[in-house]
Amino acid sequence: MIYIKDLAKHEGQEVELKGWNAQKRDSKGLVFMTMRDGTGFVQCIINVETVGNDAFEAAKRLPQESSFSLTGKVVKDDRQFGGYEIHATAFTVIAEAEEYPITPKEHGVDFLMDNRHLWLRSKRQWAIMRVRNEIIYSIHRFFQEKGFIQMDAPIFTGNACEGTSTLFETDYYGEPAYLSQSGQLYGEAMAMAQGLIYTFGPTFRAEKSKTRRHLSEFWMIEPEMAFYDLKMDMDVIEEFIRYVITSVLEKNQMELSVLERDTTYLEKVRAPFIRMKYEDAVSIIKGEKEVNGKTTLQMLEEEIAQLKAEKETLLKDIEDREAKINSGELKKGEVNFNRNKVDQLKNQLKDIEEKEQNIPAWLNSARNFKRGDDFGGSDETVLTKMFGQPVMVYNWPQEVKAFYMKEDEHDKGYAKGVDLLAPEGYGEVVGGGERETDLERLKHKIIEHDLPMQAFEWYLDLRKFGNVPHAGFGLGLERLVAWICGLQHIRETIPFPRSYGRLLP
Repeated sequence: MIYIKDLAKHEGQEVELKGWNAQKRDSKGLVFMTMRDGTGFVQCIINVETVGNDAFEAAKRLPQESSFSLTGKVVKDDRQFGGYEIHATAFTVIAEAEEYPITPKEHGVDFLMDNRHLWLRSKRQWAIMRVRNEIIYSIHRFFQEKGFIQMDAPIFTGNACEGTSTLFETDYYGEPAYLSQSGQLYGEAMAMAQGLIYTFGPTFRAEKSKTRRHLSEFWMIEPEMAFYDLKMDMDVIEEFIRYVITSVLEKNQMELSVLERDTTYLEKVRAPFIRMKYEDAVSIIKGEKEVNGKTTLQMLEEEIAQLKAEKETLLKDIEDREAKINSGELKKGEVNFNRNKVDQLKNQLKDIEEKEQNIPAWLNSARNFKRGDDFGGSDETVLTKMFGQPVMVYNWPQEVKAFYMKEDEHDKGYAKGVDLLAPEGYGEVVGGGERETDLERLKHKIIEHDLPMQAFEWYLDLRKFGNVPHAGFGLGLERLVAWICGLQHIRETIPFPRSYGRLLP
């Protein structure tokens, strides 16, 4: 037995495959069955004259997601997914499935999420999970090659990184404990022992939010680096993101094609990232500062006009094609072609109409943004639209950053933190910065944030014994998966999402 991913090594040979029936169609004397085996998908042609009547009939009636084994010749065909097909010489049913609940028809999101354990088998979800796997593997490669040590932060914690309002509380042998929202504080302690470390584990946020960018359980990558300052931190972030995305672009072309991912913006990570201070970013968002001779307000107004023109063109094309379909003058193949094209055009139209609804909100947010505030999704979108590539915003007002962020010695009132904003509306994917090293200032910030001092005594010890400049960052894995795959909602980025209102399956 071999796997579908290895078919190229066996061109012209007879092989044995085992897998599941992803879909099939039949005609007189032939069954065209798409097998999936976890490593890929391949079309299998089952001819009654080759496999015999009994095997042919078994294949013909085989329900979707039934398992089977097949022997056949590997034939090169560039028109097929993966570039090969199998001409069967033998076919055996392993297990017949019951009627499969997920069909080619369109299902609602709730139905698909309720059947997530089955939805994972679809080609789209298969592709997402394989991209996720490559992202995870490349993350480990990057840090291991750079000399970082992977260490693990606890999931049960007695203190909170940024307050307890968004933490899941649990009973820990009669004492209150929390599910970790970040391993960063422990990462600092580990960096003082190992120099360069990274943690990679599950984290939890009890936010009652159902937005497309929020999960209650997600995975975080959090490196911490002794003797690093903010600039060095930003250099690592940029190199890291470039490494991971380049790896996916090189190794997951097939999966990205399944997702119909336009990789134009991903390719731009090869160029130096844009870096700017918070105040400059605010000036750009508000339309007070031009980028390449244009303000954000001008850009958004032009985009509205462009979308209106595109919408009119699409509506005219749809109208013309539907008139041809209804004329009765087209052949069956031409009718089917035009119907498929109309469906594609209507999907494009839906995207344009969604953008038309969003842009006025973006304009309003840009005009009314208040200096000193944190960025919302609209602000991040508008800013990255001006550049079309990742943007690093650093030196934030201290009020919007965590208590452990170091104040800039030369820019009072601003924390030496950085957010990496992804283009295409994906927003913040990395948050990090230089850590406060002044013991008294750190105590003051803990009090200011109304946090229990006793819970942080161990953390304060790091400033008493072997205190050094240090920095780090956190990357939300699922947000990175969403950006790289071009997904509209974060629920598709993890095998079994946990979010507000969803605990099953």
